[in-house]
Amino acid sequence: MATKTTELEITGMTCASCAARIQKKLNKLPDVEAAVNYATEKAFITHPDSTPTSSLIGTVEKLGYGAKVYDPGAESVDEATPKLRRRLIVAIALAVPVIGLSMIPPLQFPGWQWLVFALTLPSYFWCGLVFHRVALKNLRMGSTTMDTLISMGTTAAMLWSTYALFFGGAGMIGYHHEFSLALKPSSMADIYFESVAGIIAFILIGRYMEARSKTEAGAAIRSLLTLGASDVTVLLDGAEAKIPIGQLAVGDEFVVHPGEKIATDGEVVSGYSAIDTAVMTGESAPVEVGPGSAVLGATLNADGRLVVRATRVGADTQLATMARLVEEAQSGKAHVQLLADKLSGVFVPVVIGIALVTLVVWLVLGVGPAMAISAAVAVLIIACPCALGLATPTALLVGTGRGAQLGVIIRGPQMLEQAKSVDTVVLDKTGTVTTGKMAVVSSAPVGVSNEELLSVAASVERGSQLPIAKAVAEAV
Repeated sequence: MATKTTELEITGMTCASCAARIQKKLNKLPDVEAAVNYATEKAFITHPDSTPTSSLIGTVEKLGYGAKVYDPGAESVDEATPKLRRRLIVAIALAVPVIGLSMIPPLQFPGWQWLVFALTLPSYFWCGLVFHRVALKNLRMGSTTMDTLISMGTTAAMLWSTYALFFGGAGMIGYHHEFSLALKPSSMADIYFESVAGIIAFILIGRYMEARSKTEAGAAIRSLLTLGASDVTVLLDGAEAKIPIGQLAVGDEFVVHPGEKIATDGEVVSGYSAIDTAVMTGESAPVEVGPGSAVLGATLNADGRLVVRATRVGADTQLATMARLVEEAQSGKAHVQLLADKLSGVFVPVVIGIALVTLVVWLVLGVGPAMAISAAVAVLIIACPCALGLATPTALLVGTGRGAQLGVIIRGPQMLEQAKSVDTVVLDKTGTVTTGKMAVVSSAPVGVSNEELLSVAASVERGSQLPIAKAVAEAV
């Protein structure tokens, strides 16, 4: 049975539980193997040729998420991060006075609790809307995610505090909310507005940092692709004409002038030159090429005019392959992330169950509804962030992305895990670990002074673009 791999871009995921849910649903399709990565917001799906892409997209959309075939050439526009930043700024501005007034008794002036209530309302309804909206959507789908915990915890605290303010005695002028680290009995007059504003602000900080990390790490692929040339000078009936790189086809001959990037992988037809291949191979010294020599796109023609015949273009080039390796590495899953995905898939239902058990047990012990509800809400709020599910994929994404920006291609997260046992690194050629910039270290003049020797040599080499020539010219 013939199979193919489809890469989907998933939108609407808010935690690792979402990715686990989508992956589980896709893998239930006949002969389908899917790997969904929350950090990269992509799904790699191996499926039979007979399974249409529209069926895969429809499966994801039925779960309440967006999906489309990933287009690596499309320009990425990050619209979510600026919106998240605005909510975060407002959430922090509201949380600071709410927490200050609630936790520092000397600041509590007559009627302070009503100001805290007024400040918490926009925090809960507008800043926390990102959590409530997703929680309601998942509720309609019969599922739960981390947003469910956040929404349930803040909603319970908000409803309880509002009831206490209007009907439980907390709204009386002169009311004080004492702060104590010791456990004390709860009453119907206890309010928890600081928990609502604080939790929303702190989790938005985490979401914003996570979004920034993903955006910066995703720039690794874009930075790799920008190493190539944007246009190329082709030979048409013996005349030179400049066209966009996307119009170049296999077999076309193009010209590379001194100082220009080679547009794509190819074979030298005529001309001699030295090629700086450091960006692709790590070679510190230029490689001399002539007719019949293979050259790589994105490398630099240091000296001499070359005519090159294109042998690979677009997604088939070495540069595109490198970018694809980085993306596959970012989309892969290490063993620790597989563990995190398994935990996050059952984490939310378990936490909700523990909160309900806590409520029942405290009620049975006879501590009263105020104390019982406080304990249950505490379970929900404390469990909200789920650091393992959030941090693991983001850390792997940032690690592989940063490596690519520094010229280190990591073939997968498994390589990062195995690297902890590496104690010896062997380099296969000399000169690999250098600055890549040549310089004259010493000279041995015969019959002339050292200054005269360098001056004459520099005058001869001054017009050349070869690294060795530049080193001689700069030695004066």
